Amino acid sequence: MDPVLIEVPERIETERLILRCPRPGDGPTVNEAERETRAELKPWMPWAHVEKSLDDSEAYCRRMQARFLLREDLVMFIFERDVMGREGRFLGGTGLHRIDWTLRGFEIGYWRRTGCGAQGYVTEAVRALADLAFGTLGVVRLEAVIDEANAASRRVAERCGFALEGIHRHDRRAADGGLRNTCIYARLAAAAPP
Repeated sequence: MDPVLIEVPERIETERLILRCPRPGDGPTVNEAERETRAELKPWMPWAHVEKSLDDSEAYCRRMQARFLLREDLVMFIFERDVMGREGRFLGGTGLHRIDWTLRGFEIGYWRRTGCGAQGYVTEAVRALADLAFGTLGVVRLEAVIDEANAASRRVAERCGFALEGIHRHDRRAADGGLRNTCIYARLAAAAPP
């Protein structure tokens, strides 16, 4: 089946969150959060090394919406749900990347805005997206690729039922030129959720 024909919800609601695909007009919100969080994300996210203009962020949102519709990259933004059940504060992003529709194997990624840590938001978002992947999309393997030193991100993966499969030693360079190790976590469709 052509992936474009696969039904993928553009919005997921959890107890405290709304996850939804990017839309035109999201650029300023994303730009503000990235500017706030850049220093925190720099060690882990290559995209955090470049300061984006408002136009860059808006173009990114529009490209990600197009890629979502083409089923090439399923980026979702994370919003806090307000008391009326509407989108509140922008908390970060998650998504299903490096999609292999033939295998039904994806990579999951996530980041959170500064000041939103230690509240379980990312764990809640990753669980919801993993449920979508294994349920609706029929994924057989979901992978999380995390820098070995990123303890917070590793804890999220472990809380969400991902198992450490191995560590690739000195497999990439950090911005400062130093060698880094990468942890490969995975969760399989046959594995029971946490």
